[in-house]
Amino acid sequence: MPTTQQFIASRWPRRSLWFLCVSIVMLLATELLASMIGSAVGPAVLHPMNLNPTRLAQTDRMLARTGATKEDFVVTAGDGAVLRGWKIRAAHSNGSWILLLHGVSDNRTGVLGPAEFLLSHGYSVVMMDSRAHGESGGSEVTYGWKEREDVASIVRALQSAESPRHIGALGVSMGAAIALQSAAVEPKIEAVVAEDPFADLREVSYDYAGVDVSPLLGKTLFRPATISALNAIERSGGFPPDDVSPEKAAASRSFPVLLICGTSDHRIPCRHADRIYRNAVGPKELWTVQGAGHAAALGRAPAEYERRVLSFFDRFLSVTEREATRAD
Repeated sequence: MPTTQQFIASRWPRRSLWFLCVSIVMLLATELLASMIGSAVGPAVLHPMNLNPTRLAQTDRMLARTGATKEDFVVTAGDGAVLRGWKIRAAHSNGSWILLLHGVSDNRTGVLGPAEFLLSHGYSVVMMDSRAHGESGGSEVTYGWKEREDVASIVRALQSAESPRHIGALGVSMGAAIALQSAAVEPKIEAVVAEDPFADLREVSYDYAGVDVSPLLGKTLFRPATISALNAIERSGGFPPDDVSPEKAAASRSFPVLLICGTSDHRIPCRHADRIYRNAVGPKELWTVQGAGHAAALGRAPAEYERRVLSFFDRFLSVTEREATRAD
């Protein structure tokens, strides 16, 4: 009767055994390295770099084309962070205002495209630097956890200063996630356009860990990195990452939402928008833009983007006959 060792030796050439052992060691080393990287990356996620310039010349040209007027808008958040941005009033205002929310590592001028066609059609806009971005205060980015309350503070300040008839929100990427989460806690936000939002922070961490190849890498080989990163975010940021969830937000309050995603977006793929769409409890639309990369739907299909967004806001932020009579 052969021993176990003799049996293995008879079935596995010595070279195969060596290869198996080396593979196991390399896999364990990869997992350990991924965990270490995740622990280091986690806190850094809360302090993204400001990568884009303040597009002041482009802003001035946009104002000249639309005839809109801009003024500084400063709001103090509940935790004392000072949020800075602009109120831009349409030349022929319809009385409704749209909050425009930019993506991570950007600033208020990252949403000039939507601002221009909204202003041209009578919607005034608020363009703020998100906390820890641009000229706004706040020590950390929390991807909606604190930002939703920031937006609620902005809404209250806007109501006090402008008495808007209706308020909507349009966000891109991180801004889309913030818009959805803000609408869940601020009922004055009546409708949301969300381009390329993530479903929740844990799910999108798999995409980022998958380095634009596949979220399966983030869920399997690099899973220790995602787990370590999220644990580090919770320790450093003081909030539970699993509660940063636009998907849950859309399921918690019945507000109209237009979701936009691009089929070539490998950073936050369309499955995120699909999940939010399936769980949203209010009136909902999903527009999938063929060939659009991340935050690139407007550039890919500008006329259709403008038509869909305006149609959506016109439908859900329409001025009633009674309001029009009162305004006259």
